[in-house]
Amino acid sequence: MSSYYPIFLDLKGRRCVVVGGGSVAERKIGMLLEHQASVTVISPTLCQGLQHLAEQGAIQTIIRNYHTGDLEEAFLVIAATDDPCINAAIADQRGKQRALVNVVDNPEISDFIVPALVRRGDITIAISTAGKSPALARKIRAELEKNFGAEYASLVRLVNEVRSELKSRGVTVHGDDWQEVLDLDSLIEMIRAGRAEEVKAILLHNLNKLEGGGTK
Repeated sequence: MSSYYPIFLDLKGRRCVVVGGGSVAERKIGMLLEHQASVTVISPTLCQGLQHLAEQGAIQTIIRNYHTGDLEEAFLVIAATDDPCINAAIADQRGKQRALVNVVDNPEISDFIVPALVRRGDITIAISTAGKSPALARKIRAELEKNFGAEYASLVRLVNEVRSELKSRGVTVHGDDWQEVLDLDSLIEMIRAGRAEEVKAILLHNLNKLEGGGTK
């Protein structure tokens, strides 16, 4: 089994092709649309959810079986058919088309696998078992979701505001100093108590002492 290199891709406006029109394809397409990809679906039939997306204009559709050449100019491809032969044929084309290909439930012939995700605003936590147990990855995700609430999204926003304000003043802060002032337990409890602005003030106060430091 491959050891996967974790990476976050910017899919905004990029052509992503999904081959398959069932519920699995629908789930994969939903995630692609969340990341503003330009999605084309190739399948002789579409489930109700995909039909609805097509009617809304959220996806482009090619209502037929997959043909060689359908991956032209694709950046990312997901093979989500129930036919292993078609999925394998799609994987065989990735080198010729220079597209990243994921074959659902078959990591051995995929370029990448899709992790289980926990999202809180701009925070994304990805969990992977290298394709060995997607069920375990989902279980771990469920546990993490209990511990990471919406307050973490608020903390990201506040930290970004502080960084921007300091930068506008010409203040730079060492990365180690950021680690020192980011007392997560204390800051998160304050946000939960509705004291978000106080969190920002505390961070600004502590980091202002470090004016003239090194790089961020």
